[in-house]
Amino acid sequence: MPLRHLTPRDQHLFWQYGRGAGTPVHEPLVHRAVERHAIVHPHAVAAEHHGATLTYGELDRYAGALAAHLVREGVRPGDHVGLFARRSIPMLVGLLAVLKAGAAYVPQDIGRASPERLRHVVRTAGTRVVLTHKEQAPRVPLPDGHRLIALDDPVPHQRASPILLPHPDDGCHVLFADDRPEAVKVTHRNVTNLLLTEPGGLGIRPGDRVAQLLDIASGPAAWEILGCLTRGATLVLCGADPAAAAATATVLVATPDVLTGLDPAGCPRLRTVAVAAESGPSPRLVERWSRQAAFFDCRRPAGAAVVSVMARHDPAAGHRAVCRPVPNTTVYVLDADRRALPVGETGEVWAGGDCVPAGHLGGAATAGRYAPDPFLGAGRAMVRTGALGRWTSDGGLEHVDRADGGLEHDGRADGGPATSRPAYAHTAPPV
Repeated sequence: MPLRHLTPRDQHLFWQYGRGAGTPVHEPLVHRAVERHAIVHPHAVAAEHHGATLTYGELDRYAGALAAHLVREGVRPGDHVGLFARRSIPMLVGLLAVLKAGAAYVPQDIGRASPERLRHVVRTAGTRVVLTHKEQAPRVPLPDGHRLIALDDPVPHQRASPILLPHPDDGCHVLFADDRPEAVKVTHRNVTNLLLTEPGGLGIRPGDRVAQLLDIASGPAAWEILGCLTRGATLVLCGADPAAAAATATVLVATPDVLTGLDPAGCPRLRTVAVAAESGPSPRLVERWSRQAAFFDCRRPAGAAVVSVMARHDPAAGHRAVCRPVPNTTVYVLDADRRALPVGETGEVWAGGDCVPAGHLGGAATAGRYAPDPFLGAGRAMVRTGALGRWTSDGGLEHVDRADGGLEHDGRADGGPATSRPAYAHTAPPV
């Protein structure tokens, strides 16, 4: 019994506080959730950018053609495909195409990342194929034998190749931190467990508008993009002015830095805002935005793949909401010997259940990240988040410090120039 050293009360609280609700996920593959909307509402607008729009039917058709092309290039489930792009409609098509081909996409903002950075990403993630914009192709340093495909070129009409479905525990995307060499491989199960259950789904529904403000290489950006498309809403891709995209949004997913740069008064249609960060937003930021919309404080520990705890702030309560595990996720506070600590004692925060990623790639810091989960058992794993924390008496998880350097990416909005608009032909998507 891994909990026998605790009192009966603390054994009970260990599970009461540390285990999220058991909730079924109706679709464990991200792209299949998007495809459902393309079938049911093919004419609904999936994305807007600089006056151009893309419907769900078009998104699915263009991505399907590109996915077949990727498969002909040898892409298979378990592979990693570079998505070195700027925020644009072709970027969305490329993202969905990689998932349809069964692979995981590796996003980098081609306008921000240096050649050295891109070279490291290609080497560490083991990408053999990279998608980018035609005008950016000279900036991509590819080793011999690697293949570069332009997102804005028409995809040739050829007979579709058979596409193998990935497993829910296969990779969905690979995320690199800004200032550290390692990356985390996030699975379809990690993503759908957050986005297709509540509160992680943020109540997003068809007709909503989700602003895409963040650096596409960040974890919170995946929440913006995939949280929108898996629920049939419209993704409003930011141009040079983040405030303009936010002004028409009903839902925002942001980091504290990005939210600080926006004015709630400039977002009159906003219904929901979620802030994803390791340590949480400041009380002033919470108070400022919770008067405008439903405000979710979401903690994204460095070692975990996605948000593992979150809470909706109630302005009338007069105090900070307590963050609790999301569905199908467990959170533990353990001592140096990985034994559970009682409520109120500070230790290392570990995460288990469906938020545990497929693994970390590269970097010495990956050693010791994972361990068998003695609490869930059945061959499950848990991951060290790199945070120190404790359970409060009311069941909230309070982060108090860092136990290591972490793996965090703040997801800044880049506000860079948009990619140029290509000629529209055959199955090439508009920007």
